[in-house]
Amino acid sequence: MSPPQGEINQCVILREKNDIVLENRPIPQLDNGDVLINIKATGICGSDIHYWLHGGIGDFQLKAPMVLGHESAGIVAKVGPGVKNLKVGDRVALEPGVCCRMCEQCKKGRYNLCPEMAFAATPPIDGTLCNYYKHAADFCFKLPDHVSLEEATLIEPLSVGIHSARRANIKSGDHVFVFGAGPVGLLCAAAAKAAGAGHVTIADLVPSRLEFAKNYYTDAQVLLQRPQPGEPNMEYSRRMAKEILKTESLADAVIDCTGAETCVQMSVLLSKSGGSVVLVGMGGSVQALPISEISAREVDIKGIFRYCNTYSTGVEMLASGAIDVKPLITHTYQLHDAVEAFKHVKENRDGAIKVQIIG
Repeated sequence: MSPPQGEINQCVILREKNDIVLENRPIPQLDNGDVLINIKATGICGSDIHYWLHGGIGDFQLKAPMVLGHESAGIVAKVGPGVKNLKVGDRVALEPGVCCRMCEQCKKGRYNLCPEMAFAATPPIDGTLCNYYKHAADFCFKLPDHVSLEEATLIEPLSVGIHSARRANIKSGDHVFVFGAGPVGLLCAAAAKAAGAGHVTIADLVPSRLEFAKNYYTDAQVLLQRPQPGEPNMEYSRRMAKEILKTESLADAVIDCTGAETCVQMSVLLSKSGGSVVLVGMGGSVQALPISEISAREVDIKGIFRYCNTYSTGVEMLASGAIDVKPLITHTYQLHDAVEAFKHVKENRDGAIKVQIIG
């Protein structure tokens, strides 16, 4: 199943801020331990949109044209030297970050913290939104026949949910509160349920997202009010937390998927004493927090950076039916319409949850 002679490799490339184009690039040559994947489905992530609109995220700034995309699945088209775990024709999900395998963090199993991590669509590493992508075989995960390639792309954001549930140490019967009802927030809620949470509440500013969440692994939904004009963030957070606690109890774990300072503040205020706050969303690099609450009530604040050791678990969750990701896929586009797909996400048309590019 090697690419046919003359086969093109069409790629969705961010040339610079606000400039996405489709271009043909050479099909990659394989090194030892690599496989060539014929990419069949890719989800558009918020980070792809952020790179498009702003040209960077934090320290990762676009300095040269880059292929976008990192939520992908496809079919093995060619196997490189030394590969024993895969064969041509295997259907796989791609874990998009490849570590050095040699450093202290890799040896400890926390390879997401590897300083040499090469993560797809994070400058200067090209992403997966193309016809053919070269990837390390040991970061490709075979799929059961009954798990579709479209579903498999969602193992990537589901991995964030699995990792956040582990970092929060969610136990059977726990009460979990999630800020943000986008794809990652919904999958954090789903992963919390799968970890045994007895009650999951999700909060957002957008009513349509909460309406969707009613039927997706949540027990309660909270529509957040917007701050009053000129209201300081901390005052708003205390007022909103007090309002939420009229109907909700304090949570064993709070997972913030927004990065908004007010939501981080509320996360602390809504946590039980001795509870955990997990920061999934990436917001302002410096934020004001209620330190006295954190100290006096021993609230653990935990960051997460992507995920590690989650893909096999994600495959099993989809295969067993423990988590159903199909409802999240609300819109699909063909590769040649990729620019329109990005506009769809940017404009939040038609209540989009997850937009995918096929082919």
